[in-house]
Amino acid sequence: MKKLSCFKAYDIRGKLGTELNEDIAYRIGRAYGQIYQPKNVVVGCDVRLSSEDLKQATIRGLNDAGVNVLDLGMTGTEEVYFGAFHLDVQGGIEITASHNPMDYNGMKLVRENARPISADTGLKDIQALAENNEFAEVTSKGTTKKYNILPEFVDHLMSYIDPAKIRPMKLVVNAGNGAAGHVIDAIEIKFKELNIPVEFIKIHHEADGNFPNGIPNPILIENRASTRDAVIKHSADMGIAWDGDFDRCFLFDEKGQFIEGYYIVGLLAQAFLLKQAGEKIVHDPRLVWNTFDVVEQYQGTAIQSKSGHAFIKDVMREHNAAYGGEMSAHHYFRDFAYCDSGMIPWLLAIAVLSETGKSLSSLVEEMIAKFPCSGEINFKVADTQATIQKIFDHYADQQPEIDQTDGVSLNFGAWRFNVRASNTEPLLRLNIESRRDQNPRPMQSYVDELTQLIQG
Repeated sequence: MKKLSCFKAYDIRGKLGTELNEDIAYRIGRAYGQIYQPKNVVVGCDVRLSSEDLKQATIRGLNDAGVNVLDLGMTGTEEVYFGAFHLDVQGGIEITASHNPMDYNGMKLVRENARPISADTGLKDIQALAENNEFAEVTSKGTTKKYNILPEFVDHLMSYIDPAKIRPMKLVVNAGNGAAGHVIDAIEIKFKELNIPVEFIKIHHEADGNFPNGIPNPILIENRASTRDAVIKHSADMGIAWDGDFDRCFLFDEKGQFIEGYYIVGLLAQAFLLKQAGEKIVHDPRLVWNTFDVVEQYQGTAIQSKSGHAFIKDVMREHNAAYGGEMSAHHYFRDFAYCDSGMIPWLLAIAVLSETGKSLSSLVEEMIAKFPCSGEINFKVADTQATIQKIFDHYADQQPEIDQTDGVSLNFGAWRFNVRASNTEPLLRLNIESRRDQNPRPMQSYVDELTQLIQG
């Protein structure tokens, strides 16, 4: 029995050939079917060259376990999530490696109502059965049907905006050769039907698994120039870029400036609270002051959760929160079965621009001016826990307020920081923010101070 190294904390990801291949995909599909015994599931895949074959292998495994499959074709992760809660099915699988390099692929798995399957909610059971590779015989095999979910998905997306209120604007959209292009095309047709005066300027739009414009990962600084340049060239109101399976979107203002995910959380909280005061907003503990400020200003309630989609979704369910946001550009929505989406955020953003009459830069610059932040800084260290303890000891005599929801947050009143070990890589992640009105010290001085402490 060979151990499968492609199973991670939240999903499946591995190097093609050695860690993930058609045989392994078949076994994962078969194990999923045997453990959960769903009657029907949806399956989709991203644009990678290996994804279609891995999808077919997964479907064969599901069928051999007696499961009927609706094959959604090339989709983003959120189309599978949508299918899993919108259709009469009991789960879903998306074949994707999101923003990983070319020679990787993976899977994201959910149960009924798009509930996540991660290491502590069943992924380890699937792994054990797939490794064991001995499956129960079934009396009748499942069937496979192709299903086009796009029209229903786009109708659902339209429910987040009021078409009559959207003002004329121009948007640069960068699908990064990923799977997002087909959804943008469908939204464009829908906007025309509804007379929504939005013009789309499409770059790197065609789905191409060779990734001629680099891996679709806008968080990498070298991948931002094409969106920025197009915004400036076309005098657009906003730029939007997606990762490979478009469950994350990244926004650029009308000056072409990339906006940190932290301030987008504030912007989307504002969007929901403009619609309905009193809603609950869930956020992660890395950077918090701007979110508190916005939520208080618009009469909402802010609730803190540990970082990571499984934790955020659980806390949102528990509190019936309308929206949850992480600074990593994952945004979760109650009306989307608490799942993350890369399409809903930009729709809400154009609604806020229309409602306030302000430009994206002016909305965000107010936030940045009040609460400057460092952005996430990653350090490779030999021992993450020992380094966190060292930081803790260093600041102990200043008697900061301590929060250990996720890693360690130390609050000194005029500035604060959070330091935590990565869930997925051997890294220490640092985030710093300050209150400009109480604190004239430049952000870089804090960055230098903590960098020296961590690397010293």
